[in-house]
Amino acid sequence: MTSRYANMTFHGYRRENGRVGVRNHVAILPVDDISNAAVEAVANNVKGTLALPHAYGRLQFGEDLELHFRTMIGTGSNPNVAAVVVIGIEPGWTGRIVDGIAATGKPVAGFSIEQNGDFETIRRASWKAKEFVHHATEQRREECPLSELWISTKCGESDTTTGLGSCPTVGNMYDKLLPEGIFGCFGETSEITGAEHICQKRAANEEVGERWYRMWKAYQDDVIFAHQTDDLSDSQPTKGNIEGGLTTIEEKALGNLEKIGRTSRYIEILEPAEQPQSGNGLYFMDSSSAAAECVTLMAAGGYVIHTFPTGQGNVVGNPIVPVIKITANPRTMRTMSEHIDVDVSGILRRDMTIDEAGDELIDMVRRTANGRNTAAEVLGHREFSMTKLYRSA
Repeated sequence: MTSRYANMTFHGYRRENGRVGVRNHVAILPVDDISNAAVEAVANNVKGTLALPHAYGRLQFGEDLELHFRTMIGTGSNPNVAAVVVIGIEPGWTGRIVDGIAATGKPVAGFSIEQNGDFETIRRASWKAKEFVHHATEQRREECPLSELWISTKCGESDTTTGLGSCPTVGNMYDKLLPEGIFGCFGETSEITGAEHICQKRAANEEVGERWYRMWKAYQDDVIFAHQTDDLSDSQPTKGNIEGGLTTIEEKALGNLEKIGRTSRYIEILEPAEQPQSGNGLYFMDSSSAAAECVTLMAAGGYVIHTFPTGQGNVVGNPIVPVIKITANPRTMRTMSEHIDVDVSGILRRDMTIDEAGDELIDMVRRTANGRNTAAEVLGHREFSMTKLYRSA
């Protein structure tokens, strides 16, 4: 029997490497923190561009540096980005990021400040940015099969309604759309604590489950337990989680896992900001539970739409990826409705089923893919937060 979603399409931007984006940004990307001023000046000069300032990129080394490059290259390579101007203090690291983005075939140019200064760098980069905006604004959407969507998820400011309503809504969406060929992604490694035995069993096979468990255990031992002060350093559950009725990390974890539904199984594990290589399906990304960091990493992994269940009302967005907010909390709908895209509070009133809520979310995903701005986009939420593993040299 043919699924009702089998012939569903959306209109997106076909990129040079075949991937499809749902937004059409020209990004001005700094290699390092001291290039932020130049990046913001170019974005000020050339309308239609998007500056992505951040706090890192100097004296990082080892895996921390590799993660930095993955995030920078992945951000520029995301199909929601039509073209990229990269600015760094020196040409070496700038060139590495330019080359990584250029591998996708999209227009990209790099500029370095040393031996040029801000004025000359900004002048040259502004001319190139103007050229790229003309290029981007001539791109046209085309009809694409639903299977070409890459949809990631994390939850934030969770409460009892999250595990009962908004997270199962996302899970229902995945159960319906993963069989149609989409790419999915979930993560938040520390937030699986207490439900790790369940998550391990949701792997596609025993070998993947064992590797997932080793990854989760390493995060616990090398990050959490190595540096904790008291019960996950007083950060899990968060103060907002406790206010919303989640008193233990185990309760939070069980609600978190509702995001992958009843039938979906993850097929592989991704490093932070890593792009999947094993074909379509659901992936787990080793990632922080901090909202802006996690969404940034998944965007760098190539995902073009992010679904975000919230209870108490997390307001996070992202510069290049539309973030769809879903809540089942009636109070949040009364007090923070401007932040919410999909209201599934009817689940708690028993006038909406999980299946109906999943269909509501799928409809919103399609509308967002077709160009509807999410609440976070309309309100200007462009949180872009790099993940740093340890102190700089």
